[in-house]
Amino acid sequence: MLTLDINGKKQPINSEPDTPLLWVLRDELALTGTKYGCGIAMCGACTVHMDGEPVRACAIPIEVLGNKKIVTIEHQKKDGLLSLVQEKWLEHDVAQCGYCQSGQIMSATALLNENPNPSDQQIEAAMSGNICRCGTYQRVRNAIRAASDTITENASL
Repeated sequence: MLTLDINGKKQPINSEPDTPLLWVLRDELALTGTKYGCGIAMCGACTVHMDGEPVRACAIPIEVLGNKKIVTIEHQKKDGLLSLVQEKWLEHDVAQCGYCQSGQIMSATALLNENPNPSDQQIEAAMSGNICRCGTYQRVRNAIRAASDTITENASL
């Protein structure tokens, strides 16, 4: 039996060691915010954070995780409050169908944690692994820019 650090909690896992993290999250832990999109780490729908870095949960077997800290979309909301990125997502009406949004939010959060004031080119590069079939890329960029502006404003207070 493996034990994984998921959203700050040690979770005993009964799945086989070669099981992709995505299926452990969804099927064993009932954390269904992380979505299955393509199964080959190309669409970004299954993006989670591993030690703060965005990774594709569909392509990571749990046996390689060891003591890595995994954070999912469910951990973005704290004490009943949305994260800054989630707030800006709503303000800018980013989601249409919504299927890709948890992965998009996780990638955007990782970007802003690393670089609170990214350029449009840096936003595009960081988000390039997340596909939105509805084409809301301009709204994604606007929401990330708005979150960045809020971070910058609060830092200068």
